[in-house]
Amino acid sequence: MNSQLDRNEIVSRAKKIKLVLTDNDGVLTDTGVYYSDAGEIMKRFSIRDGMGVERLRDCGIETGIMSGEISGSIKTRADKLTIKYLYLGIKDKPKKLLEILAKTDFKLEEIAYIGDDYNDLDVINTVNQKGLTAAPQDAMPKIIDAVIYRCKTNGGQGAFRDFAEWIIAHRY
Repeated sequence: MNSQLDRNEIVSRAKKIKLVLTDNDGVLTDTGVYYSDAGEIMKRFSIRDGMGVERLRDCGIETGIMSGEISGSIKTRADKLTIKYLYLGIKDKPKKLLEILAKTDFKLEEIAYIGDDYNDLDVINTVNQKGLTAAPQDAMPKIIDAVIYRCKTNGGQGAFRDFAEWIIAHRY
């Protein structure tokens, strides 16, 4: 965990969170890809992460997916979980975050973000200023060093749920 924040600061930040954004590949999935005979790409999602979305919703916290990829499986999963904020094909995640803040009532201190790879680093650094960040246990080392919380589970194995529970635990 980023030692620059003490427990009181984490609790203070957790109480303000209203939107948890997540990367897809490497967080909601294990980075593996399955191909059907017809060439369709299929991905495996953790049911535990879905319950994490519901638990956050029960606390009044919205969720969103911000992925560099455009994939029907991501949209299908977001629809199933009724995730309101879905951003696909995003190459500049900090820019998209600023657009989200400009187009919604969310403020930077109300944002949490979980990512696993180098394309998440800049948005993690932005969110770290006032919000909360996390990475799956198996994230890239530089990402682990940058985030406030390192999940106990790998991507695709409940890392999003772990982060959701960590936020909830620090709110109460």
